[in-house]
Amino acid sequence: MVDLGQNIGNLVKEAQKMQERMQKAQQELGDLIVEGRSGGDMVMLKLNGRHQMLDLRIKPTAMDEDTEFLSELIIAAYNDALKKIEDGSKRKIQSLTEGLNIPTDLMEKMKKEGNKDDDKA
Repeated sequence: MVDLGQNIGNLVKEAQKMQERMQKAQQELGDLIVEGRSGGDMVMLKLNGRHQMLDLRIKPTAMDEDTEFLSELIIAAYNDALKKIEDGSKRKIQSLTEGLNIPTDLMEKMKKEGNKDDDKA
């Protein structure tokens, strides 16, 4: 006969281990540094996993362009880096949830559901 209390105890232990792994993963992702580039490397920047810009480098030739074009290059480089962070986050979550049958896009679904509620208000 299976002891229900023991099963619940084991489940709680596993949940605690998962929580610890998730906290470690969040720390690692926060420490992640990626580089974004645009305009044939006219603009290069570095972001950390908390989406903070750490460095911005603009080649002198980019300064010859109008400010609107330069702004677009900076935005494109930022978005390039942001995509790399998101991709890294998805890979990390997939590795943590492997075998648990949890959808990796669960947070995205929850965010969309939250936005639907905001629209109703």
